[in-house]
Amino acid sequence: MKILFTGGGSGGHVFPIIAIVRQLKKLQLIRGKPKFEFFYIGPEDGFASFLLTQEGVKVKTIFSGKIRRYLTLKSFYENFIDIAFKIPLGFFQSFFHIFFLAPDLVFSKGGYGSLAPVITGWMLQVPIFLHESDIVPGITNRFLGRFALEIFVSFPRTEYFNLKKMILVGNPIRKSLLVGTKKEAKALFNLTNEKPIILVLGGSQGAEPINNALFDDLRTILKKFEIIHQCGAKNFEQIKAESKIIIPKELEKYYHLTPFLKEHELKQAYACCDWIISRAGSGSIFEIAAIGKPSVLVPLPESAQNHQARNAYFYAARGAGLVIEEPNFDISFFSQRLEDLSNSPRKIQKIREKAKEFSKVDAGEVVAGYIMDYLC
Repeated sequence: MKILFTGGGSGGHVFPIIAIVRQLKKLQLIRGKPKFEFFYIGPEDGFASFLLTQEGVKVKTIFSGKIRRYLTLKSFYENFIDIAFKIPLGFFQSFFHIFFLAPDLVFSKGGYGSLAPVITGWMLQVPIFLHESDIVPGITNRFLGRFALEIFVSFPRTEYFNLKKMILVGNPIRKSLLVGTKKEAKALFNLTNEKPIILVLGGSQGAEPINNALFDDLRTILKKFEIIHQCGAKNFEQIKAESKIIIPKELEKYYHLTPFLKEHELKQAYACCDWIISRAGSGSIFEIAAIGKPSVLVPLPESAQNHQARNAYFYAARGAGLVIEEPNFDISFFSQRLEDLSNSPRKIQKIREKAKEFSKVDAGEVVAGYIMDYLC
């Protein structure tokens, strides 16, 4: 059996695919059949290709393009190139790959990179399954929803889709992230464990406004907390240099900087932290919920359809975390708020409980089960 995955190429698209692939492999071992082959078609992305190849997924790249809705001379030129050349080429490449590959099912994670593979798959009469991570689907997924047999959603009030097609499952997460230990984390990050630990996440690319806000008063916050800071590869050298200037020698041991947390590092960071500061992508929210940690979500203002803010406020409305809009993210106010909450164990426990209630740890297993049942 051949399963073809497709998506936009970001970590938010790739990590759920990895979670589903791992669960399909487990089901295959349990049931003994069928034997799966996994493929992926999407825009060129070295990060995604590396991660997927490690899971035994064969990656094929295509040209893809998107329509930029802001009006500048540059966006006009880029839109012309994408519409006139990249998107048509992507359709031709997708048709070629899918025709000769002859997959039994196409599973789309959405994003502009999935447009051509899903439509050409549908034209070739391949069953289409779709997963939407956010409470507000992007334009591509809204359009592609009409071609899907089943639409798996993460949030119970996901908009725009046909209700008869929707199945609420949550966002598939890598279960390995749930099994870190404080002991291993202490050794890995050289933690002192003398203060509450804050894990700062900005996604695979980092989050410059969060980094800047943190550095506005880093000395003060390090007097109260120990920090593990994922700053993003492109920001790492600059922030490393700045931190050496800003942080007094006696506080250096409380600051642990890293460009990116790999899977085995992230699970240890999740295990040891007391608080998490993160963007509000669906993947991050469902990972944080699964480990039951208190969090402060800082939505990306430029996210399409403002989906990060919608995700964050839906989560916070259930008492599972806090939301601070990026313009209001003041580190002094934030650290005082965290200190006050840290002195209220009942409130912290309530947040942990609500986060766990929100989580859907078995989302990958549920999706894999639907795929397995459909194909068998």
